Order: sequence, then C-alpha cells, then structure tokens
Amino acid sequence: MESWMSLISDVGFPVVVTLYLLHRIEQKLDTLNDTILQLPDHLNTRSSNQKTG
Repeated sequence: MESWMSLISDVGFPVVVTLYLLHRIEQKLDTLNDTILQLPDHLNTRSSNQKTG
C-alpha cells in the first residue's frame, strides 16, 4: 500500500498538469478547426464581392 501512495504522489501532479494542458489545447484546436472549415465560404464570399465591386 505504501508503494502505491508513493507512486501516486510522484506521478499524480504531472498527470494532472498534463490533463489540464490537453484540455486547454483541445479547446484551441476545436476553435482552429471551426475557423478552417469556415475559410472556403469566407474566401468565396470575398472573391464574389471583389468581382461585383
């Protein structure tokens, strides 16, 4: 039992920090993905506005 407690105390903090950072990166990647998916529509709208304007 003591070895488990030592393992948790040694590894627990890095695991928590890693999960926190992965969660933050995931949100930023979702935002980036949404932006990339909207890019073709934005470029098409911009190019059609330049042709008529």
